[in-house]
Amino acid sequence: MSPVYLDHNATSALRPQARDAVLTMLDQGGNPSSIHAAGRNARRVLERSREQVAGLVGAVAGSLTFTSGGTEASALAIQSAAATGVERILVGATEHDAVWENAQASGLPVATLAVDDQGIVDLPSLQAALELPGRALVCLMLANNETGVLHPVVQAADPVRAAGGWLHVDAVQAAGKIGMTFGALGADSLALSAHKLGGPQGVGALVCGTRATLVRRQHGGGQERGRRAGTENLPGIAGFGAAAEASLAGLHGWADQARWRDRLQARLQAAGALVFGEAVDRLPQTLCVAMPGWASETQVMHMDLGGVMISAGAACSSGKVKASRTITAMGRPDLATCSIRISGGWNSSEADWTRAGDVWLAALEVHQSRQNQVREVA
Repeated sequence: MSPVYLDHNATSALRPQARDAVLTMLDQGGNPSSIHAAGRNARRVLERSREQVAGLVGAVAGSLTFTSGGTEASALAIQSAAATGVERILVGATEHDAVWENAQASGLPVATLAVDDQGIVDLPSLQAALELPGRALVCLMLANNETGVLHPVVQAADPVRAAGGWLHVDAVQAAGKIGMTFGALGADSLALSAHKLGGPQGVGALVCGTRATLVRRQHGGGQERGRRAGTENLPGIAGFGAAAEASLAGLHGWADQARWRDRLQARLQAAGALVFGEAVDRLPQTLCVAMPGWASETQVMHMDLGGVMISAGAACSSGKVKASRTITAMGRPDLATCSIRISGGWNSSEADWTRAGDVWLAALEVHQSRQNQVREVA
């Protein structure tokens, strides 16, 4: 049987529209900063792609700066906030390392915002933190990369603005999977990444509102309206634009993924698995579960041997699976090394989700049989 790929939250399959756009620009070439015909054509592609990506999140094209990925986008937002008068940073307990590590590296005091047992930021705690002295940068991801849980960003925006703060939103996982409008979110800056929604790797974007002052951190030429120096990755950006446009047109299709995800969830729960974030709004194609006593990496290996590619609920470092900071923050440190994430993408099918359940349940039977043998010997 053909392998099944259900690790789209790590990186999604390249959409055919994005592949065509990348190959076209690789063939055409041209530097967007040149004034001859090839350069002017490259500039048209660059600005058209900017419009496509901005359109995905309902933003003004001129407010979007292309970067090398979501990590650089968040780094640029955090560094800009630190350079323009922010005195401290408030980071959600379940934020991605792209935000967490850049906050720690900023040189500013960093405080953690608690989440409840579903992984949602505690708004009263946020309000209390904002009342402390010092202008704050608040970092809240729109959708968690492990659980898919959505933060109440809109509800958080008002108190942040009232306190004169800066709200940065990591929308890397959410973009292209749920509808959103930058203005309605109330964010001051928003990070995006192409490869999470079917674009190429190595390209992202930062959207900034009128309350955010972007400070150039990469110096050189005047590219990206002077906000980020360096010749733009035009093939990657063209692919990003094409993927963004296709994602926007296909938002309605995620309802099917939600149904397939929920059927798999029910099968795993019936076998004793615990589901994270099931009581709140989640991304339609993300399922994070844990089976007590069954290590994440062992589950991932069993699934891989069965032809189904998923991931542990935590990031990998040097080939080792770390305890999930997200699951720990949700009050279940006992399950932080037992969670896995199954995440579909634009090209996932119902059969993919069904096969994931078949392979996991078969692996569980083997695991439980071995555990019983060990107990009998003991």
